[in-house]
Amino acid sequence: MAGWTIPIVVVAAFVATPVLVVAAHMFMPAGEVWAHLAATVLPRYVANSLWLMLGVGAGTLVIGVGTAWLVTMCRFPGDRLFEWALLLPLAVPAYVIAYTYTGLLDYSGPVQSFLREFFGWASARDYWFPETRSLGGAVTMFTLTLYPYVYMLSRAAFLEQSVCVLEASRTLGCGPWKSFRSVAMPLARPAIAAGLALALMETLNDFGTVHFFAVDTFTTGIYRTWLGLNEPGVAAQLGAVLMLFILALVTLERWSRGRGRVHHTTSRYRRLPRFRLSGMRATLAVLACLAPLTCGFLLPAAVLGKWAFESAQTSADTRFWQLMANSFTLATTAAVVAVAVALMLAYGQRLNATRANAAAVRIASLGYAVPGSVIAVGTLVPLAWLDNTVDSVMRDVFGVATGLLLTGSLVALVYAYLVRFLAISLNTVEASLSKITAGMEGAARTLGHGTFSTLRRVHIPIMRGSILTAALLVFVDVMKELPATLIMRPFNFDTLAIRAFEMASDERLADAALPALTIVLVGVLPVVLLSKAIARSRPGEEP
Repeated sequence: MAGWTIPIVVVAAFVATPVLVVAAHMFMPAGEVWAHLAATVLPRYVANSLWLMLGVGAGTLVIGVGTAWLVTMCRFPGDRLFEWALLLPLAVPAYVIAYTYTGLLDYSGPVQSFLREFFGWASARDYWFPETRSLGGAVTMFTLTLYPYVYMLSRAAFLEQSVCVLEASRTLGCGPWKSFRSVAMPLARPAIAAGLALALMETLNDFGTVHFFAVDTFTTGIYRTWLGLNEPGVAAQLGAVLMLFILALVTLERWSRGRGRVHHTTSRYRRLPRFRLSGMRATLAVLACLAPLTCGFLLPAAVLGKWAFESAQTSADTRFWQLMANSFTLATTAAVVAVAVALMLAYGQRLNATRANAAAVRIASLGYAVPGSVIAVGTLVPLAWLDNTVDSVMRDVFGVATGLLLTGSLVALVYAYLVRFLAISLNTVEASLSKITAGMEGAARTLGHGTFSTLRRVHIPIMRGSILTAALLVFVDVMKELPATLIMRPFNFDTLAIRAFEMASDERLADAALPALTIVLVGVLPVVLLSKAIARSRPGEEP
């Protein structure tokens, strides 16, 4: 089994190369361009990123934890519906909801037009209306689409909590609110922190929303430096600074936890007691759950559907179907590659569980914590060097110019997707593989099957559901991915995400509706599957 170490380490190094390349640029000398950025726009990048993190963190924490506690521990009208419906905004990319609310709330949009007509206002000087394309607007868009990260992990943590602990708090005089604040929240803190970290990492990763709202962050700076100034080295250094933000998030959470640990003291579970709400409390609970669902999914989906229907004759043309084919091809290819690599890494580690293999697998999954724009830069830098080296050798030896073989190709783009989303498929495959007992492998060996035959005939059939889930999750994430696709896509090769971004950037929001709505509809299925998985996470609890 020791023969698995070399392929695991090689694959892990291959996947981690873009991240390591960007990290290495932190130690390279800074040029005049970097000095110019540091003196002009870098402070704005830092300030805007910090304000975004602070605002989104507060918003997702309040909405995610509050709604998770309500649907888990309280009974009120529609609570079973809200359990899964509150996850639906996860299917809506932040840049899509930004386009939608801009079309609704801009000066020429239906909301302000109605207000001017109703009150008789002649122009914008006659009234005040909050600016949608602003830092506050970006915080709102991110909060509405990212709170499900905190919600789903908080709900899973609340479902796993011991009834005995909650009942003990009640015997000590704690009401439902005090029991939630003093007992449930501290016990669920690791899960809440993990959900919050995911939401903040997605915030730092975003490009479409902040670019559309003209909020300068590191992702917009990387894009401008790479494509505008043609300075890949400086773009990589900006990416390295952004990686420091991500590292600071993880370190801060671990430090704040200190030596505190949370353990379950029993393996016996009873159905959770749910407080029945009535009257005004029930009404407030319904409104608390309905508000983020409406603003984060129902209203944007309805508006996109209306715009898509109105512009269908011009939008649903041959080019749209080509864009859909491009998106589905990329997403399917990336999903298959990511699941195959995840199977190889997880199975190899299972057969040879050494520290070196474990470390290699963990390094290979670093990409999910790194924004797509950073991975794009980290991918293009080594590929450009490799292409130039091959071209130079071929010119010197054979007198033939090969040009760019990998840079700007679909192979490079799928490679970037693999680096970015391998962790999703790897975690899903590892969780499924860990449930298969070692005795089944021993039985297969006694019947004459080797390692690959055992994987093909025993493990894969058992893991089929988890493998399909992992592929579906990667598929949907690739469909939504914008920064890496925007930077790395080949010439004349666009996707639905690119089309929606370009139409919105040209203020053609109605034309952006159909590709945006398609992305949203594709993302609904894994959200429903995820909700069902959370509902079954507590032993003894009916789904």
